[in-house]
Amino acid sequence: VSTAMATAMPTEVVCLSNATVCSGTDCLVPPSNFNDILSLVLSIVLTTMLAMVMFAMGCTVDAKKLWGHIKRPWGIFIGFLCQFGIMPFTAFALSLAFNVLPVQAIVIIIMGCCPGGSSSNIICFWLDGDMDLSISMTACSSILALGMMPLCLLIYTSLWTSADTIQIPYDSIGITLVSILIPVALGMYLKHKKPLLAKKVLKVGSIVGFALIIIIAVVGGVLYQSSWTIAPSLWIIGTIYPFIGFGLGFGLARFVGQPWYRCRTIALETGFQNAQLCSTIVQLSFSPAELEVMFAFPLIYSIFQLVVALMSVGAYQGYKKMCHRGSCEADSECPSVEAGNAEPAKEKCCAVDNASFQYDENGNTEEKGKSRNTQL
Repeated sequence: VSTAMATAMPTEVVCLSNATVCSGTDCLVPPSNFNDILSLVLSIVLTTMLAMVMFAMGCTVDAKKLWGHIKRPWGIFIGFLCQFGIMPFTAFALSLAFNVLPVQAIVIIIMGCCPGGSSSNIICFWLDGDMDLSISMTACSSILALGMMPLCLLIYTSLWTSADTIQIPYDSIGITLVSILIPVALGMYLKHKKPLLAKKVLKVGSIVGFALIIIIAVVGGVLYQSSWTIAPSLWIIGTIYPFIGFGLGFGLARFVGQPWYRCRTIALETGFQNAQLCSTIVQLSFSPAELEVMFAFPLIYSIFQLVVALMSVGAYQGYKKMCHRGSCEADSECPSVEAGNAEPAKEKCCAVDNASFQYDENGNTEEKGKSRNTQL
């Protein structure tokens, strides 16, 4: 309980407006720790829910397909180039272009150097992406971040500060990795033992996961609403940066010949950054005065990456419904780098549902005596 002196007037004593108990010239004002308690409770609840959602996402993963991505990691390698090549450089370029304050430039670059978040796995399901590739990319980027984050920060923040001042919470990265791998492994085991039950778990988990992403964004905005008053340049960067990340990731994947559904997967893994990790690094590394002008950026980025994801899911699901009502014609498809053949496959204009139990290693349905179609 803090004590504040009241302002004494000749005829009366005026207490502070936020005082709860007044006695003479002394006013007692209890400190408010409501936000701290709420933040802790929500953190525990949301982490538990996220683990359950990742368990459901694990029900889409096939061990053989996952091992195929590890043995021939073309998609993972492209994601690595996007995650730790394109995103940090883009953050550096945006900081220079908008001439932001040094501490603001640093938080933008920290965001660009963070690994992918688990939200990308949930959105990937709704976009009928390659779930095996998505989860393997998220796990690999978290592991590689242990070495790539210090290297990227050393390269890109040296213009404004010493890399030694930035504390990387390796324990948070480890927790993120564990919260992905263990639930996913359990989901894979359930799919192997009880595939029918796994389908039901997946159906519920995909809906809960989508709602969870929205809840996290809303809760973050409410808890840290005092941080929203920042420079317009940070708002602009936080708005366009996710679009740039998704666009460049998709473009690079398509340029090297990845099929459409893997392009969507790599785009998501590129644009979706671990904003929670960025917030933790900023809190550990900077003073309260510096946090006032930089702490809101991770929140802005996470909200607008969610906006991009919701727009993409809405457009894609609408496209699927439109195609199901009309006729479909076959279009030429670029060969996948991982497919190992030079013959272009054929695909229909309609998107194919992410049934999660029907596709081979290259995302194709194969039946004897029938032609195979590449998933859009």
